[in-house]
Amino acid sequence: MAKSDVKVLGAWPSPFVMRPRIALSIKSVEYEFLQETMGSKSELLLKSNPVHKKIPVLIHGDKPVCESLIIVEYIDEVWSSPPSILPSHPYDRAIARFWAAYVDEKLFPSMKEIVSADGEEAKKAAIQKLVDGLILLEDAYANCSKGGKFFGGEQIGYLDIAFGCYLGWLRVTEKFNQVKLLDEAKTPGLVKWAETFCAHPAVKDVMPETDKLAEFAKVLFKAGAAPLPK
Repeated sequence: MAKSDVKVLGAWPSPFVMRPRIALSIKSVEYEFLQETMGSKSELLLKSNPVHKKIPVLIHGDKPVCESLIIVEYIDEVWSSPPSILPSHPYDRAIARFWAAYVDEKLFPSMKEIVSADGEEAKKAAIQKLVDGLILLEDAYANCSKGGKFFGGEQIGYLDIAFGCYLGWLRVTEKFNQVKLLDEAKTPGLVKWAETFCAHPAVKDVMPETDKLAEFAKVLFKAGAAPLPK
């Protein structure tokens, strides 16, 4: 398929935009990346996602697909040749979707709470809440990986993509707050997994450098915008 037949509307700092980009790379699908300017919305974005008006959007031919994890599932179904992204067994798929929802609905909001915390005590409480969530994911990793390198076993899977896209912002959170969120004492499995995930060929070219992402966050701070993408 020609690169022009597959497009991704997005922005490099967005963890959600990383998801379809990683999935397309895993499937060896060439695509055109259309960079949106943060703080503004292109005519193509508004046309492609008139409901939420948000990135990412996958445009396949002339058909737009919205919402990052829905896009990942779409990619896995359309380009069905191995490697598969979602687990083959229905129960394993359900568990992967459960933890992906947990990451988006609980873990990511906890990261944002650290940024918005009013006072040191509130910040400490927010950091502990995030650490508690990571400990739960440590257990999920042990169960889902079945001894493999990734949540998906020996290959990057759905939950790897869902959680792994936040690693850049997790490191920025560590940097700004001088705290270690992933550490050998509490989450040894996740520490090793994060290193392996970020070094994967499908990931390393789209995972933002921590310092570059931190500078971007500072710009958002100065502009009075949310320091983490919504």
